[in-house]
Amino acid sequence: MTLTGHPLVARARLLAAESLEPAAERVDREGVPASHVEAVKRSGLLGLTAPAGYGGSAAPAAVVREVAEILAGACGSTWFVQAQHHTPVQMLTRGQPAARERLLGPLARGELLSGVAYAHLRAHPEAPVRARRDGTGWRFDGRVPWYTGWGLNDVLLLAGLTDDDEAVFAFADAREQPGLRPSGPLRLAALTAARTVSLELDGLRVPDDAVVLRVPYADWAPTDRAKTLNTNPAVFGVASAALTLLADDIAAPLRAHLADVRTRAYALADHPSPPERVEERLAVRAEAYAALSTATTAAVVAGGGRSMSLTSKAQRLAREGMFLLIQGQTSETRRAHLRSLTGR
Repeated sequence: MTLTGHPLVARARLLAAESLEPAAERVDREGVPASHVEAVKRSGLLGLTAPAGYGGSAAPAAVVREVAEILAGACGSTWFVQAQHHTPVQMLTRGQPAARERLLGPLARGELLSGVAYAHLRAHPEAPVRARRDGTGWRFDGRVPWYTGWGLNDVLLLAGLTDDDEAVFAFADAREQPGLRPSGPLRLAALTAARTVSLELDGLRVPDDAVVLRVPYADWAPTDRAKTLNTNPAVFGVASAALTLLADDIAAPLRAHLADVRTRAYALADHPSPPERVEERLAVRAEAYAALSTATTAAVVAGGGRSMSLTSKAQRLAREGMFLLIQGQTSETRRAHLRSLTGR
């Protein structure tokens, strides 16, 4: 479904055309600039999923997906930095009142940008980060392997596990402080520009009113699992951008197949029961990855030797496509993807 006429989609297209896409190769080499973050904040897109009462747009899922496609296709690094923001917004919407009233408005209005530091929960039963009661607040210890947007984000949403296997989600300022020390920037094959670091936590203390959610891990995990089963809209955004680099006769059949996969993937995402049709979700997800790989490979081939230059859009999209193969990956999605590649 295309919603080009929706004002938020139009705003995303304008942001992409005027700011993101023209600078994408330079940003890929030099890093996401603060000016990109300010442009995203001014666009109003950070409140896509937030309630209108807090300054957000409460946009339909189809609009949220199309905006993600547009931003990812324009500049994968900037898309990924702002993509972190929407989970904290959604969690605050149904989270503890104290944290919600303090932070949801500024996040929804784009006054603050949030990052996330909770993917390590998927390593369960390992617990890379521990949360413990500490007087009138909480103490976090351990190591966050990946944190994106360091130096760009204002706040971060951190999660740790208690000894009772409860997941505690809390906000902290996204800066070096007692108990929180970042590594140097991680040099990655793709999206180094998104300013990813690891975080060492040694007694980081947060007050009770910074806690947005406390939930048994066993209750949180199924909801998180359901999210990872669906296809990331960025896959379609990057693949579509790659297809624009091809001659029409080459691109046409690839574009038709991509549109078909997209339709089926989003129909599954809109299914009223997220835990159902797991095998179908995983199969369509793998099919979307295959379409992405075909599109970005075709762009590199069409570009010839020019594709090896760091100024080449084709090679940037190919590396961003490689990143999407593992972004949000779990052991379950990894096994399904590998099975699809081996035909088993």
